[in-house]
Amino acid sequence: MNYKIKVNEAEYEVHIRKVEDTKAQVTVNNEDFEVEVEGLVINPTQMSIHSTPKLIAKPINTPVVKPAATQSAREVRPPLPGIILDICVTEGAKVQKGQVLYVLEAMKMENHIESDYEGTVGKIFSTTGDSVLESDVILIIN
Repeated sequence: MNYKIKVNEAEYEVHIRKVEDTKAQVTVNNEDFEVEVEGLVINPTQMSIHSTPKLIAKPINTPVVKPAATQSAREVRPPLPGIILDICVTEGAKVQKGQVLYVLEAMKMENHIESDYEGTVGKIFSTTGDSVLESDVILIIN
C-alpha cells in the first residue's frame, strides 16, 4: 500500500511492504525501515492503524540501486530536503555552468538550483511535486 503523509509540513511517500503482528516493513522516501505499530488491526479486506507508528530499528540494510552513469556523468543532488517546484531542463538538453536546472522549495523558500557543470542532461529522476532528500539524485549531467 502506498500513502503520502505530512509530518510537520514535510511530505513523505510511504509504501507498506509487509506487516507481521505489530511490526511493519515500510519504505519512506526510498529508505527502508522496520517499525512497530501499536493498535494495528489487520482485517483480510482492510488494514487500519489506530495510533502513530514508532521506529524500533535502524533502517534495514538493503542494496542501494544507483542510476546508471558513465565515468564522465555527474549526479545532481539537492543541497537540502524539499519539494521540487519545477524542472527547468529536459533530457538531452545542453546546459551551461550557472544555468538553472530546477526550483526547490525548502524551508518555505524557493531555491533556484544552478548547474555546476557544462554538459548534456542524461537522465531526470524527479518530477514536479516530488519530495526529495539531500541523498536523492535529481538528474545526471554527462
